[in-house]
Amino acid sequence: MKVQITVPDSLKDIKLDQYQRFEKLNTEENKDTSFILQKMIEIFCNLNLKDVANIKFRSIQEITKHLNGVFDVKTNLTSTFKLGGKEFGFIPLLDEITLGEYIDLDTYLGDWQKMNNAMNVLYRPITFKNSTRYNIEDYKESDNTELLKDMPLDIAMGSLVFFWNLNNELLQTTLKYLNQEAKKMNMDQRLVLEKSGVGINQSMDSLKKMLPSLMILQN
Repeated sequence: MKVQITVPDSLKDIKLDQYQRFEKLNTEENKDTSFILQKMIEIFCNLNLKDVANIKFRSIQEITKHLNGVFDVKTNLTSTFKLGGKEFGFIPLLDEITLGEYIDLDTYLGDWQKMNNAMNVLYRPITFKNSTRYNIEDYKESDNTELLKDMPLDIAMGSLVFFWNLNNELLQTTLKYLNQEAKKMNMDQRLVLEKSGVGINQSMDSLKKMLPSLMILQN
């Protein structure tokens, strides 16, 4: 039986929801690589699992190689995109993010199964737009979380890389500042800070532990 296969050419052809479903397999400690391979083709090529078994093995290898290449492409930030009759815009001024938005981002960014919730913080419907700028709706936790499961994966990936790079740069700058401040202090000043529990050395150690984690997340 012939099976018609539509293989995505880029991350633009893959929905966030598809990647969330595939990523869930990797977090369930599933060691059956052949099953994961079949599920990968089922999910990203929009097939029934029973049809995957009827595809020639040579074709399976070619599709797998192609999909690996698709996921190996670097992504950049997309400021605006259209979905479900709405135009969404990335937060125009990240330095003006509210405490509530930051807390929700911090909660959702580490969990791919809630990545659509994170996208709901980063991208919101545009309320005003001209040639140089735009405004977006105020943040509401549950407004477009389901709709954003259908957003193109390249846009989600690009926003994450941008956000993590921004945090990485911030941490690097903070580390440099703390190093400079530590050199200015005499021993008595350092002892006072360390006894109060806010020593510069402690802060630097904490930040240094965060940097590798950010790099892992980015990869």
